Amino acid sequence: MDLSLSTRTIGDRTVVEVGGEIDVYTAPKLREQLVELVNDGSYHLVVDMEGVDFLDSTGLGVLVGGLKRVRAHEGSLRLVCNQERILKMFRITGLTKVFPIHTSVEDAVQATD
Repeated sequence: MDLSLSTRTIGDRTVVEVGGEIDVYTAPKLREQLVELVNDGSYHLVVDMEGVDFLDSTGLGVLVGGLKRVRAHEGSLRLVCNQERILKMFRITGLTKVFPIHTSVEDAVQATD
């Protein structure tokens, strides 16, 4: 399975829509996208993971790296995920305390957390 990425802007947020599998093979593609967005001045990101079928530790590492990058610019990185098997990864690793996780893009964009 490959990884699909698309971006759009809603207000001052850049939404990165991710589909497919985020694993050791595809995670570098997501990393490049996040780095490019931050380098271009997008510091408030929403990563929409509703289309993600699989996430491994490499993918989690990319998301943490993205969070560190935006925080260096006083930014934010919010996740959109409502799939139990993906949410379980965040709970097991304790990353639910690190990432604001929302059930829809609209909620993530409007959130002030």
